[in-house]
Amino acid sequence: MDTVITPERIELPPGAVLKLLGDWKDYQVLSQQLGDRSSPRIKYRRGEILLMAPLPEHGRDASLLADIAKVLLDHLNRAYESFTPITMSLPEISGIEPDFCFYIENSRAVVGKKIINWESDPPPDLAIEIDVTSYTDVNDFLLYRVPEVWILKNNRLLIYRLQGESYALTESSYFFNVREIVQQCLQRANEQTTSEVIRWLRNYLHGQQ
Repeated sequence: MDTVITPERIELPPGAVLKLLGDWKDYQVLSQQLGDRSSPRIKYRRGEILLMAPLPEHGRDASLLADIAKVLLDHLNRAYESFTPITMSLPEISGIEPDFCFYIENSRAVVGKKIINWESDPPPDLAIEIDVTSYTDVNDFLLYRVPEVWILKNNRLLIYRLQGESYALTESSYFFNVREIVQQCLQRANEQTTSEVIRWLRNYLHGQQ
């Protein structure tokens, strides 16, 4: 597939990342043109627009990682709201599309909400990104003050927590030993379906009680 960017069509081959010079208005036009399509993904930083066409492994790993988070939250009996797809935007400054967002501490603040105001509503407590193409940058979440960001890169879970005005690699504030759990699940996912991996995880957690 060739790369095509016209007023009528936007097509990128799987795995491609395209950087364009553009302002907020250009970003809005492209976003409206894409509509509800899941590909390509679009991101805005001041003065530039990035487009990325996910590979199949991107969606599979994003779904698996979100399912793991849900199982762990249910195991801990924590209330939560999850969103995907979701666009986070601050006019003229930023527009990003994380793979999944979870409201945990602030779950009650978004119950029943159809639209989230990123300038006044609380941010998600946890954002999840799958980085297959080096499109992801944890600092994109800094403007939104997201407390914890998970980035899966090269089959390794990187956990970032907001500390002051920057992110630091550390452990999750919500789940004990989550990197090891994710690693085990990813290894099993090479030979098992997602449903089998999640069933194993539930049984594993039950056995730890």
